[in-house]
Amino acid sequence: MILHIDCNTFYASCEVSLRPDLRGKPVVVANCNEAGGGIILALTKEAKAIGLKRGDPVFKVTKLLNDNNVAVFPANLPKYVDISRRLMQVVRDMELVLNFQQYSVDEFFGELPIEDKEQLHDTALKIKHHIEQCTGIPVSCGISLTYTLAKVATRYAKNVKGYKGACVLPKDKIEVALAKVDIADVWGIGRRTAPKLQSRGISTALDFFNASEAYVRRLLNINGVRTWRELHGIPSIDISNPERQQSICHSRTFTYMTSDFATLESYISDYAVAVARKLRAQHSVCLAVSTFLSTNPFRDDLDQYSNFATTKLNVATADSREICGAAIDALNGIYKPNLQYKKAGVILSEITSDESIQLSLFQDSSQKAKSEKLMAAIDSLTDKYGMDSVKLATQGFSKPEMNLTNFQPSLNQTTNINDIITVK
Repeated sequence: MILHIDCNTFYASCEVSLRPDLRGKPVVVANCNEAGGGIILALTKEAKAIGLKRGDPVFKVTKLLNDNNVAVFPANLPKYVDISRRLMQVVRDMELVLNFQQYSVDEFFGELPIEDKEQLHDTALKIKHHIEQCTGIPVSCGISLTYTLAKVATRYAKNVKGYKGACVLPKDKIEVALAKVDIADVWGIGRRTAPKLQSRGISTALDFFNASEAYVRRLLNINGVRTWRELHGIPSIDISNPERQQSICHSRTFTYMTSDFATLESYISDYAVAVARKLRAQHSVCLAVSTFLSTNPFRDDLDQYSNFATTKLNVATADSREICGAAIDALNGIYKPNLQYKKAGVILSEITSDESIQLSLFQDSSQKAKSEKLMAAIDSLTDKYGMDSVKLATQGFSKPEMNLTNFQPSLNQTTNINDIITVK
């Protein structure tokens, strides 16, 4: 049976897990920016209870946030990725779930070699409680025959209190469950596909289930057919072997603009390490590393600039040190002082499999073996202890971007929204 684990209001839950004094209080995470804009990305149920919603523009709900002493945190994706990896390690250490893997920052899939429904439910609750005890992140668990049905089960686990956060959807209950699921909420049915189906009288997951496979094939592409089969309990989706990316990018828009080269170098180092890790995850190497920089295009009062440079490597690699060095070399070629930069990123290209690497004439093959062992050790440590557990010197130890945590609530009070959105 397929197990699906979904973190509840993940970004907000991450912040609360690090601040236990905020449990039971309204908390939101927003992508606040220096102009006082941004929107709410995640919020706790207590925040929802006072009328806040995901997607609310911050400037429109400032009074509501302040009047209700809502704790407001600026989004910090590296922190959430770290917590996500720790959650994965917690589940793996239990040795109950087979082929456990991450689907997104807050969703995970695995397999439970159990057939008894009651035992499945008890095991899911055990996993759920262990995750929450070890990480402080509340999760919901769904179990069924396929990935898509497991996500349907998770929907019930999350929204029906009687399931206690874990729902098992057996074959004989599939149609009953699908009758109460809107077609737009089915995994694999996109925003454009849902209206197309609704216009043809297919408004629920059960309507889609009852359509013939031939009709679905005529109406939708192969992905639609796979979804239809999954709802019928026929495994048709494979997330274990994602297609190898031909280019990998990691970029960020800064919360606050900067002209400081050391700060930019630190950011680029972080991004280079992140893309190198993604490269190793798909068992690939690259020959080209590119860095780009740009100022804020919405600030007409400032000088505008955008540029891009590529460094070619002599030998294809997935070594973070070499990729980071190449990215910084490219940064040196495009950086101009006295400009206010708002965005930067690192892109890897000319990607090939790591099974066949052409060494240079003067390179010792033992160097490649040492590099692979070092990177494997670093990946193992960061999986277990977090991304900041092992760092390159160029990544630095203090960044203005990360120091946004200074705006978080103190131990005795919540944060006034104005403390975050005011330009410092």
